[in-house]
Amino acid sequence: MVCHGGFSLDEEKRRAWYDPEGILRNIGLREGMVFMDIGCGQGFFSLLAAKVVGENGVVYAVDTDAQAIERLKARAAEKGVTNIHAIAGSAEETVFCTACADIVFFSMVLHDFADASKVLDNARKMLKPSGKVANLDWKKKPMSFGPPESIRFSAKTAAELMIHAGFTVENIADAGPHHYLVLGKP
Repeated sequence: MVCHGGFSLDEEKRRAWYDPEGILRNIGLREGMVFMDIGCGQGFFSLLAAKVVGENGVVYAVDTDAQAIERLKARAAEKGVTNIHAIAGSAEETVFCTACADIVFFSMVLHDFADASKVLDNARKMLKPSGKVANLDWKKKPMSFGPPESIRFSAKTAAELMIHAGFTVENIADAGPHHYLVLGKP
């Protein structure tokens, strides 16, 4: 998958930057949960989450890139994963369900949405009262890869967006040298 700046966003590169299974564990993902991967791309986290939630859980995934969604579906089928429901669509217009999600997750995409506030409002609608919203994103600092620094949200800005959408921010932490994780609850 080629991203901002033309760099490759493959599994090996991601694993060099951060521990994806550790991130899912730290946000509280467990067997039987409902996980929403908003702006999922080709489903790197969708596939990992599907394994964690198991056959009693479900993963919902959305991305505007229909080809990425088709690749996710093909990879899921290839691996025998049947608990992912993926659609091509706008995060601003997608509400999979009301008060059904345990975790709504954004991976390096919050800055890409045309209306991040609307996307976070939708996340709040989908979350159970006991649910969590998690934003894994690029640190706002100069790097030779990743999205341009000018469009990145700092951890503080991401947290402020969450608060404005009605979330309580529980934690802001580093997630490797290039990323941070903001965790909130409704």
